Amino acid sequence: MALQYNLSKVYEISENDVEFALQIVNLFLQEVPDEIKSIKVGIEEKDYSRTYAAAHKIKPSLDLLGMDLAYDENIQIMTWAKSEGKKKDIKEIYKSLKDRVDLAIKELKKDFKL
Repeated sequence: MALQYNLSKVYEISENDVEFALQIVNLFLQEVPDEIKSIKVGIEEKDYSRTYAAAHKIKPSLDLLGMDLAYDENIQIMTWAKSEGKKKDIKEIYKSLKDRVDLAIKELKKDFKL
């Protein structure tokens, strides 16, 4: 199975500090699932500012964990929220983002034995 994440940026900025990488992973696992739920609620309720704020909050985490496809989908969600687009246009992108994040969470928990 292809990895959903890549920690090379984390190791690069921390000079291969495994403890730092673990902190970043834990932060991702604690914060991102709640923000993904918040994005979903924001989309369902057409609460564009909530959707944008939640997507904006997870943007650095997706970037740091090398989740390029999820990052791109998250940007699309932010753009949608900013332009107050139609709900049907964003549902598939949200679903794909959520699936990628869920897979990454599963892999991170397994790889870091959390």
